[in-house]
Amino acid sequence: MAYENLRVQAHKGALFETPVVTAKLTGGEALLRDLEEVSRRRMAQDPEGMKRSNVGGWHSDTQMIDWGGAPARALAEKAIAMAKRLSAFSNATHDDFDWWAQMWVNISGPGASNHMHVHPGNLWSAVLYLDMGGTGDDGDDISECGGHFYFEDPRFPIAMMHNTRFRFVGEDGQPQPVQPEIRPRRGDLIMFPAWLRHGVRPYEGQRERISIAMNVDAIPR
Repeated sequence: MAYENLRVQAHKGALFETPVVTAKLTGGEALLRDLEEVSRRRMAQDPEGMKRSNVGGWHSDTQMIDWGGAPARALAEKAIAMAKRLSAFSNATHDDFDWWAQMWVNISGPGASNHMHVHPGNLWSAVLYLDMGGTGDDGDDISECGGHFYFEDPRFPIAMMHNTRFRFVGEDGQPQPVQPEIRPRRGDLIMFPAWLRHGVRPYEGQRERISIAMNVDAIPR
């Protein structure tokens, strides 16, 4: 055959990376305890809370930086610093913007979940887990509790329009999941683009799970 020696040499690259970062608060036990204290105090003051993406559970108002005191401000500073490390701007520096954070609490009991949603009008979103609600001294054993944090592949609708079985092959050689899940632990801070659809599976533990959600934005001066 004329083409029997034809070979293909290919290198697979990746474009349009979607960063999802999990950071660990080290030396932060005092901060985690103080954040839990102010969160529970706020729930006692405002037991109705708000209804947003939460199904069941308690969602505080979004002004935690105002009523959360020093612990909330310290967390906001860390989240903004993390967002700066993940951000770059065309023909501008970080100092050309006023960095802003918004914060609220989610306290979830058995059966609570969060619908898939986005946080429009922001650059970054983040969540810090204070208590996973599982067993063990730190509540991190959630093997029987569910409540996984999950994302939706933003390319999902395009692929599904044609062939619902299609998956991209990842760098590990395995099919990429449409809705990858994360199982965070106490003290984990997850940050991701605010436009990335995400949610929380139904939580079936017997204790309350506590997390703090945040938005971070950079406003031009």
